[in-house]
Amino acid sequence: MSTGNIHSSAVVHPTAQIGSNCHIGPFCVVGEHVTLGPDCRLHSHVVIDGHTTLGAGNELFPFAAIGLKTQDLKWKGGVTRTVIGDHNVFRENSTVHSATSDGDATVIGSHNHFLAYTHIAHDCRVGSHIVMSNVGTLAGHVIVEDHAIIGGLAAVHQFCRIGRMAIIGGCAKVVQDVPPFMLADGNPAETKALNKVGLERNGISEAAQAALKKAHKILFRDGLTVSNALAKIEAELPPLPEVQHLIAFVKASERGISK
Repeated sequence: MSTGNIHSSAVVHPTAQIGSNCHIGPFCVVGEHVTLGPDCRLHSHVVIDGHTTLGAGNELFPFAAIGLKTQDLKWKGGVTRTVIGDHNVFRENSTVHSATSDGDATVIGSHNHFLAYTHIAHDCRVGSHIVMSNVGTLAGHVIVEDHAIIGGLAAVHQFCRIGRMAIIGGCAKVVQDVPPFMLADGNPAETKALNKVGLERNGISEAAQAALKKAHKILFRDGLTVSNALAKIEAELPPLPEVQHLIAFVKASERGISK
C-alpha cells in the first residue's frame, strides 16, 4: 500500500501484511505477524499485535487493542492466533485477546459492532451481526451465536454460550447458557421472555415466532425438567428450523441454561 495512507507517527512492522486502501492513523502500532485485509481503517492509537488476521473493511477507533497475549494465567507460550472477519467496528478502548494454548485461536465473524470498552477474552468464538454495548465483557471460551445482542456492562462467565438472536440486558451476570431467541436479564441472569423484537427485526416468520413462544412457555413456565420440556417440544411443536436449533442448543448445554 502507499505510505501516504500510513501516518508518519504510526509504527508498522515491515513484515506486516497490509491490504490495499488501508488507512493507519497517528500513533498506531501494527505488529510483525499481523495481516490487515483491504479497506481497514485504524483511526489513531490502535494496537494490533500477535498472530492476528483481520479481513476487509474493519474500522478501529482510538485505543482499541487487538490480538495481544491472553490474560489467562495458564499461558505457557507457543503460537496463538486471533482471527477476525470483515466489516467489524471496534470502538474506543475495546480489547480482543489471543488464545491461551499453542495452536488455538480467538475467532470473530463479520458485521459486528463492539462498543467502547467491550472485552472479548481468549478462545472466544463470536459469530456475525452481533452488537456488544459499552463495557460488555466475555470471559474465556465464550461462544456467541449470530445476531445476538449483549447489553452494556453485562458480564458473561467462562464457557457460557449465548444463542442466536438472544438479547442480554444491561448489567446482567450470565453464568449459564442463554438459549437462542430469548431475552435474559438479572444477577444471575434468568430467561425472561421471547426476544420478539429481535425475531421481527430479523425476519423470522410468524409461524416460527408462534412456535418459539410455545417453546418458551414449555421450557421456562411449565415447571418441567429440561429433558421433559424438550421431549414435549419435540412432540407438540412443528419441526421448524428455529425450533430445531433451540432444541439442539439446549441439548448441547454443559453448564445448563439460564432459567
